[in-house]
Amino acid sequence: MLLGLAKIIDCPGATVDFSTSVDLSDLCYGVTYPVTEPVKAVGTVRNTAGVLVMKGDITTCIHGTCDRCAADFDRDIHFPIDVVLVTEMANEENEDEWVFPLEGDSADLDDIVRTVFVLNLDSKLLCKEDCKGICHRCGKNLNDGPCSCQKELDPRFAALKQLLEK
Repeated sequence: MLLGLAKIIDCPGATVDFSTSVDLSDLCYGVTYPVTEPVKAVGTVRNTAGVLVMKGDITTCIHGTCDRCAADFDRDIHFPIDVVLVTEMANEENEDEWVFPLEGDSADLDDIVRTVFVLNLDSKLLCKEDCKGICHRCGKNLNDGPCSCQKELDPRFAALKQLLEK
């Protein structure tokens, strides 16, 4: 979807609101497709002293398998949009991922939402931020409570353990 910005390009202080839904169900992240519902983006483009600044929020629900505990999960996510829109790229070799070129007098919302979503998505999909994972010995999900495995003693302390047993 293209967002027309012709009326604010030459008017410092002017704004244009936007609201869109983008289908990212084709987005493969690792070996999964975490997005099945539309990704919603809402915000404003403001001409700030001749610079077009887009601010807003992206919301959706991701579905996946936790990379730590292997449990299936659904999690609502919210990412901020804070990008700059430019009429032309000054130096494409040192391109900033948070700067997007305009197509004529319009911004490509689909491209911006997809890029902001991917750049904000964590490198590991976790069921929750403080996921404890699974026990490497018995495989119990440690989010459900501690396992009954005994901690392994560091072999460097084996001599001390023998002293404690006496």
